Amino acid sequence: MSQFQIILTSIFAFFIIVGVVLFAGFGQKDPSKTIGAVIIWGTINEKYIGGMVDNLINEDKSFEKVKYIQKGEQDFDRLLAEAMAEGRSPDIFLLPQSKILTHRNKILPIPYKSFSLRDFKDYFIEEGELYLSDTGILALPLMIDPLVLYWNRGLFTGAGLANPPRYWDDFFILSKKLTDKDANMNILTSAVALGEFVNVVNAKEILATMIMQTGNSIIQSNNGDLLVTLRDSARNQTASTESALRFYTEFSNPVKSAYTWNRALPDSRTAFLSGDLAMYFGFAGELGGLLAKNPNLNFDVAYLPQTGDLRNNITFGKMWGLAISKSSKNMTGAFQVATNLIKNDSLIYLSNLTGLPPVSRILLAQEPGNPYQNIFFRAALSARAFLDPDADSVQLIFQDMVESVVSGRKHLSEAVSRADAEMEELLK
Repeated sequence: MSQFQIILTSIFAFFIIVGVVLFAGFGQKDPSKTIGAVIIWGTINEKYIGGMVDNLINEDKSFEKVKYIQKGEQDFDRLLAEAMAEGRSPDIFLLPQSKILTHRNKILPIPYKSFSLRDFKDYFIEEGELYLSDTGILALPLMIDPLVLYWNRGLFTGAGLANPPRYWDDFFILSKKLTDKDANMNILTSAVALGEFVNVVNAKEILATMIMQTGNSIIQSNNGDLLVTLRDSARNQTASTESALRFYTEFSNPVKSAYTWNRALPDSRTAFLSGDLAMYFGFAGELGGLLAKNPNLNFDVAYLPQTGDLRNNITFGKMWGLAISKSSKNMTGAFQVATNLIKNDSLIYLSNLTGLPPVSRILLAQEPGNPYQNIFFRAALSARAFLDPDADSVQLIFQDMVESVVSGRKHLSEAVSRADAEMEELLK
């Protein structure tokens, strides 16, 4: 072992030991003492996380010096890096699942001696396991926003259809019944927005879901090493990715009977709100905005369609967790705040504020009174995502993969291979 490796290993071990000492006695707090100043940064609306903090303070005055500060999403990564470099780091920051690899070196992992792996898996939904590492827990899951299907009940009724689709194969029939074209093949009313990328809201997440439903994890951990599996021929992953990509692009091909979308149309959310799109793939968190923008739209929510293989019952989930900054000046207080914010009472309060399902398995086992949340709760349990090496770059890689097939520039296998190679390069 080189001198550099010895030094690096020693530093790594030091942080683990420090973490165990700081986090020992999980959940135990002297009520006569305050937690101290704990600053939380994130991009989530202040009324939600700030509301949680205020509620925590109202219940326990020892948290009175805890404060949440909302930052802009576009500037967050830069502001966080600058703050840590200048010694003014927040104690906790909200970590989206799409930024785990981006910010991993800024986090003090919570040791499993302080929050056991068994407790974590028993308490949180499965997608939360993206925050697990060999050295500890990178973040405690706080919020989940699953992808669902919004469908126009009026258009379905007009086409003589009673229910939304349960499986992707149903879309071939629905596209014929729900898509209306004029004599020049211009699309007037569309069944579903698939096949293109730039005007399909949430296109990356939709395609990623289709790929993951085939059993392909997109990025896989192998003895600590991360591998892109889009073209893993040994596990037949290449065929599964090509199958998902073929299905996705089918609906923008004018020579196919399933043709129902093109890039000349408005974006899918706008088309749905206008009543010109029968089905829209959106996140649970979009419900309030859809209701506000068109209160007269007759729509409902359904679980995302599946492949029919119950072993891979999956939807995409945007998740946020509470990560403790390795530059925090109050690590013990940060740990106490984080573990109190993920308790069931706090998660219920957050769920009521946001309308989103909780991340706790215990709470998801209960029957919600809201009919929309019946779908959201089920979707939260099956929510998944992947360790994104760079969210913006992967967005462009997925876009190129789709558009190169739609334009005819590449065959399916070529498009998948290029996407795989570019994502591998990002991981390096």
